[in-house]
Amino acid sequence: MIAPIRPSPDGPPSPPPVPDALDDAQLIVRSQEEPELFAQLYHRHAAELYRYVARRLGAVLADDVVGETFLIAFRRRSRYDRTRPKALPWLYGIAANVISQHRRSELRAYRAFARTGVDPLARTSGSDTDAVDGKVTAQASGPAIAAALRSLSEGDRHVLLLIAWADLSYDETAEALRIPLGTVRSRLNRARRKMRAALPDLDPILAQETHRHG
Repeated sequence: MIAPIRPSPDGPPSPPPVPDALDDAQLIVRSQEEPELFAQLYHRHAAELYRYVARRLGAVLADDVVGETFLIAFRRRSRYDRTRPKALPWLYGIAANVISQHRRSELRAYRAFARTGVDPLARTSGSDTDAVDGKVTAQASGPAIAAALRSLSEGDRHVLLLIAWADLSYDETAEALRIPLGTVRSRLNRARRKMRAALPDLDPILAQETHRHG
């Protein structure tokens, strides 16, 4: 139904025609009667999701994960909360569940990076989708970050990276993961404490990336 499309430097293919005034929720509702319109949601958000997934799993898996994310979203579109005009948190939540199915691959990559100092994801994902965020690596050691990320629980890692890498707000992260806002804050604080303990110079950078969402 929706074929994976890797973002290209030449730009994405032209999306199918749809009124520009439609927000994501309206588009999803209309797609229940006109399924072909759901492809517009893919064109709106696939590139951003791809960059996030590739940072965590590498480009090889990112295509499959993004494709599966949108396939699941298409099947669940009748249950979408139409009071939420922006579907990106919903899509990130689905992607997080799919990423969890590849948890071992993600942890192996972090372990290899921490041990060798060579990022196995960066070799396959390109300069725009490095496994370690550029704003962080500018002032901190990539292998140390990888080791710290690997030490986090899956739930804490999802919260930290959705905020720091996907640029979601606290509220959007709570929506994506279907957890209370207080749980987002507690998981983020716990993750930041562990990252700070492993790499003290990292904390001010993460603070800048996360506190502005609070």
